[in-house]
Amino acid sequence: MKPSQMGHYWKFVMTTKTDAKSKLLEAVHETAADLHRLGFIDKRKMKNFELLYLEPIPAYDSKKIRSLRAQLNLSQAVLAAVLNTSASTVRKWEIGEKQPSGPSLKLLNLIDRKGLEAVL
Repeated sequence: MKPSQMGHYWKFVMTTKTDAKSKLLEAVHETAADLHRLGFIDKRKMKNFELLYLEPIPAYDSKKIRSLRAQLNLSQAVLAAVLNTSASTVRKWEIGEKQPSGPSLKLLNLIDRKGLEAVL
């Protein structure tokens, strides 16, 4: 395979793995739901299976973060405090130097979907 074709190949492999993982998780979730319905899995274990099936959190680029902050009428420092991070980190997100990840990404998504009150 030529080096110029490697990028396309890896994209195909990653997409295929992601699709396979999604199908596998869907099958596990469906089976667990059936077992729960029949009484073989208790509520707590079913909750664990549901956590596996959660949709991935979408990425937040610099434009989307700036827009969200402006919509909420927050300064970078206040948004940083809400997300338990530094103002310089929020600034770097907004200029595209860094991308939010982990808990910060989850909190941004929660604020975006449910509003600031959801995290206060």
